[in-house]
Amino acid sequence: MPAQQKKNTLKRVAENSDKVTPLASDSAAMDQQVQEALNQQLRDIEKKALRRFHREEDFKPYQAELIRMQRYLEERGTRMIILFEGRGAAGKGGTIRRVTRYMNEKHYRVVALGAAGKGGTIRRVTRYMNEKHYRVVALAKPTEQEKTQWFYQRYIRQFPRGGEIVLFDRSWYTRAIVEPVFGFCTDQQYRDFMHSVTGFEKDLVRQGTVLVKLYFSVTREEQEHRFNSRKTDPLHQWKLREVDAQAQERWDDFTRAKYEMLKKTHTTHAPWKVIRSIDKHQARLNAIKVILNSVPYERLNTELDFVPDPALVISGSRELENMAEQHLHNA
Repeated sequence: MPAQQKKNTLKRVAENSDKVTPLASDSAAMDQQVQEALNQQLRDIEKKALRRFHREEDFKPYQAELIRMQRYLEERGTRMIILFEGRGAAGKGGTIRRVTRYMNEKHYRVVALGAAGKGGTIRRVTRYMNEKHYRVVALAKPTEQEKTQWFYQRYIRQFPRGGEIVLFDRSWYTRAIVEPVFGFCTDQQYRDFMHSVTGFEKDLVRQGTVLVKLYFSVTREEQEHRFNSRKTDPLHQWKLREVDAQAQERWDDFTRAKYEMLKKTHTTHAPWKVIRSIDKHQARLNAIKVILNSVPYERLNTELDFVPDPALVISGSRELENMAEQHLHNA
């Protein structure tokens, strides 16, 4: 380095030396800082694991009730269908992998023809149930052949036999919200569905099927937060779907579609239960309570609280009122 250039460099270093804050005065202090940081990380991990353990313990008495409920359905040959609907990242669940983590693959069948994953709630509903008597169904977009068939046909193929529970990770209600918002169906197909679905469900219930319809509701801010978390977390990036990228942009379109769906399909024979899912743990716990209350089985533990939190679980009709009030407030 030329002498003049070296002189200028030393001058700049000297001028800025007072702006530099050393990480530590010596190597021993640096080692201590690193150790303290590691200890804090370990404390955070331990605290998180302990919190998760306590949350899992909260589920166990209700999971025991699910087993009792399932036995009741099996003994009477009763069919049960549970629909999990809601916006992307609303807490409907995790993934089929998480649903089946503790199951014997020889004794269950999961229908997942495409990207699926609403499993946090579904996993807790199914974790200790008898795998021979329930299935999780997560259908992909219809094939060219299925597009030529009666709309409900591919769903009916997955319906439960006597004594079986089928959990739909999204269902025929994709035609009420997702398909019209993204233009995946025609206006006529949408109108036909909205006209026919109540009669379709009424016939299901009339013939003895227990039908539970759960809609998981999340705020726009929370949805954005969850999407951003998935983008940066390599373990959860696979959850992001192509349509999720447009979910925030089309928020108002989804809101209008949700309103029309609840208005026309919330009926006495097949009502919607809307679950506020900002707190995933409480949303899952209350979803299980709704499911347990849909079947008149004999309680295993009568001292348990089976009443859903009215701040988290509301009827479809009440949600319509809330949405109408919100619309007037924003107008």
